[in-house]
Amino acid sequence: MTRPTLATRFAVLAATAALVLSSCAQEEEPTPEPADTPTDTTTGSETTTTSAAPEPTGDGTLVVGSLLPTTGDLAFLGPPEIAGVDMAVQDINAAGGVNGEDVKHVEADSGDGTPNIAPASVDKLLNQDVDVIIGAASSSVSLSVIDKIINAGVVHFSPANTSTAFDTYKDKGLYFRTAPSDVLQGAVLANTVVEDGHKNVAILARQDSYGEALADQTAKGIEEGGSTVATKTLYSADASNFTAEVNKVAATNPDAVVLIAFSETTKIIPQMIAKGIGPQDVQVYFVDGNTADYSGDFDRGTLDTVKATYPGAELTNDFKQRLLKVDPDLEEFTYGPESYDATIMSALAATAAQDDAGKPIASKLIEISEGGTKCTEYSECVDLLGQGEDIDYDGVSGPVDLNETGSPSKATIGIFQYGPDNKFSNLDYVTGVI
Repeated sequence: MTRPTLATRFAVLAATAALVLSSCAQEEEPTPEPADTPTDTTTGSETTTTSAAPEPTGDGTLVVGSLLPTTGDLAFLGPPEIAGVDMAVQDINAAGGVNGEDVKHVEADSGDGTPNIAPASVDKLLNQDVDVIIGAASSSVSLSVIDKIINAGVVHFSPANTSTAFDTYKDKGLYFRTAPSDVLQGAVLANTVVEDGHKNVAILARQDSYGEALADQTAKGIEEGGSTVATKTLYSADASNFTAEVNKVAATNPDAVVLIAFSETTKIIPQMIAKGIGPQDVQVYFVDGNTADYSGDFDRGTLDTVKATYPGAELTNDFKQRLLKVDPDLEEFTYGPESYDATIMSALAATAAQDDAGKPIASKLIEISEGGTKCTEYSECVDLLGQGEDIDYDGVSGPVDLNETGSPSKATIGIFQYGPDNKFSNLDYVTGVI
């Protein structure tokens, strides 16, 4: 999969104002060519000869492994993501499976990287002959295992990685994601802060691939929007307290604070309140890593007026109800749709390739995501493939048109606001083209 430079890929995002945004209520290794179009390995040009489709390299059964958090700071994301995979597998098998065989799902805990249990979990999945691994939720966790996964010839498909580090990663054409790069979330978040009228904005962020990348993109957009970034302060994710960092932010006398965090939010907010920069003193913004239900964590009213952003289109009530049938205890739905779509797309690619092995699946993922006949359900898409149609799968998380880097070329970011009950509700959805 070719990895162009960031300057080339995101020229359209050179300034926040250049983003195509609309409100709505709702050459390491080239990607393998289709089997009937052989490619000259020296020149890359098509040969004039044709050949029959190669024999499948898979074992006949698509095995989907999930590497999703059931422990750690992102454990609140695990249930909806796992439910999304389970529901997709149910839909796939109800429609006849993949190439005539039922899909299997094998689960493993990714953790949050502290401690780093993901490598051992990946070993567990690889030992069960998975063809695709859905996960991890954390960008840092995915970066810790991506080489192990792709070197095994397995597709690495994350529903939640947003770090820009993946935009140019040498992934052998095997890494994909249904969540957009933080270039988009950073632009939407910055635009929201600037439109809200804030001029002296502090950013407090985790010191990891996720936090640093999103902080950089948000800072860029804020400055391009004409406001000042008072400080961009990073903190260690496993710190016992955040006093020094909060003090540094408070010293800049900000009129808004962007907090890019995970569950350590429950420790940071009280310290911000103590220093006079809490939600009742200045406008506070959250991101996808810490947009959660805090009704059981804070006194009523603590987060009132806090705004937040995270990727994903508006969920229909029907999809929520279907997820709840899979897991009746769900309280969050974040990244459940992206997990569902990643699983469905993997099955469609395996069907298009007539092969359940990782590399053939990877060779078809971009193809089934854009440019063909629109379809939205697995059964509908499989019928079209059976008729020889090129398909364009539109998912429950959005259009999921994958570009040459395996990331969405357009996506939707939701803007939310917390009420007195410390729960969030939607204000708007913004669609951007990368």
